[in-house]
Amino acid sequence: MSLDANDLILFARVVEAGSFAKAAERTALPKSTLSRRITALEATLGERLLMRSTRRLMITEFGERMLDHARRLLEETDAASAMALHRQGTPRGVLRVSMPPDFVELDLTPVLLQFAADYPEVRLELDLSPRRVDLLAERFDLAVRAASRLPDDGTLVARKLCEKPNGLYASPAYLQRYGVPNEPDDLPGHVGLRLIGGNGEPIPWRLSRGPDSWEGLPDGPLAANSPGLQRDLAAHGMGIVALDDRFAAKWVEQGLLKRVLPDWNLPAVTLWCVTPGRRLIPARTSAFIELLRKALGTE
Repeated sequence: MSLDANDLILFARVVEAGSFAKAAERTALPKSTLSRRITALEATLGERLLMRSTRRLMITEFGERMLDHARRLLEETDAASAMALHRQGTPRGVLRVSMPPDFVELDLTPVLLQFAADYPEVRLELDLSPRRVDLLAERFDLAVRAASRLPDDGTLVARKLCEKPNGLYASPAYLQRYGVPNEPDDLPGHVGLRLIGGNGEPIPWRLSRGPDSWEGLPDGPLAANSPGLQRDLAAHGMGIVALDDRFAAKWVEQGLLKRVLPDWNLPAVTLWCVTPGRRLIPARTSAFIELLRKALGTE
């Protein structure tokens, strides 16, 4: 004997409603489908569960005994549905997030404090590393990545957070000592702090101003994959550095850095939230993404 648990649940629904017509309304199934499913269940069990008439529905003695089992199944199903809905509505559980180490300097402390206050049932685990983690193999819920574009990957979904405008910066002391470049062609005579890309090679500076463009990379004593380190060294007069405008803002306000060639811009870099799979993401992940959007002013 092979019972379909769904048919037992439908049996409980019919008894609960008191008629096939009312049960059809509650389950959004045609009355004929309900009747056919109950008849098939009775055939499988070998006994009648319900006595039908044009005016009333009566449950048999055997039906009463089976109803206890059917109701337990119904209660468990309803409880599971309620739990799923509650979890969707109330973020909870472990949230594992990977971010570049320098990203946390973009005023993320208020975001983390707000997230902890708003969602006390979520345990946030942050991995701050320049490496590109494997979300699926390492069981991360979310990765924040900075790139002009991301490679196609059918196992991941990328959601755009914001565009990061970039420019060149140097300390006032450096500019006083070596002079202020007036055009990109002046840059080869300066010291450049070079950012290493994902391929292990320094990223060239690609400047544009309207239809004009310039590409190059001044020589310098340092190449690193940390914008934060380069920013700090530039603030101490070591050379000119390419930085995200938001990342440099505080140092500019404090007079530690100054924009170089302000009419020329580097290509904007996009911040992405990357999640595994194309399924519905958990409420805790959605809540964290929304807080990031607010913090970055993208809402």
